[in-house]
Amino acid sequence: MRIGILGGTFDPVHYGHLIVAETCRERLKLNQVLLVPAASPPHKPGVKIADGHARADMLMLAVSGYPEFVVDRRELKRSGPSFTVDTLRELKAQFPDDDLFLLMGADSLRDFLTWREPEEIARLAMIVACNRPGVEDIPSSQIVEWVGQEIAARVLSVNIPGTDLSATELRQRIADGGTLRFLTPRAVEAFISQHGLYK
Repeated sequence: MRIGILGGTFDPVHYGHLIVAETCRERLKLNQVLLVPAASPPHKPGVKIADGHARADMLMLAVSGYPEFVVDRRELKRSGPSFTVDTLRELKAQFPDDDLFLLMGADSLRDFLTWREPEEIARLAMIVACNRPGVEDIPSSQIVEWVGQEIAARVLSVNIPGTDLSATELRQRIADGGTLRFLTPRAVEAFISQHGLYK
């Protein structure tokens, strides 16, 4: 099996996240994509985020009916910061014969050497750097500059079509009394309204 892993806060999930997951699934011939909401993202200390299980429930609503997408709550069950290397170790132990692909934005790749055990992450999974819509391919020389030659050999680049959305923008729209119509699946929009999130 070829398994993609897309982590993040998903606060809330939106079509930008889903387009990344589907584009990578299709282009890399992934059998499954795990969506892994972080309990406590180490790169966002002190930032208030919605309850982890509410974020996972919204993900479940967003991918309902698409069996290739699986919401994985393992980071929500661990205490402390949600380090990618810990998640990948668990997944490799669970799926020892499968190929893992860690999906991330190109901006995350730029900061990758600040992550915990980046060399181990690259050993456990191929790294897939996804460009934002409208951004050209990342030159291989740029990837080497960001992560070094050894890790760069484990990096694939995928261009993502579609709109440029951010969860920050969606939260601000709600705070300003705006709608999320056509920015996130209707079931997610209804869940946010029902639970009074991001007011």
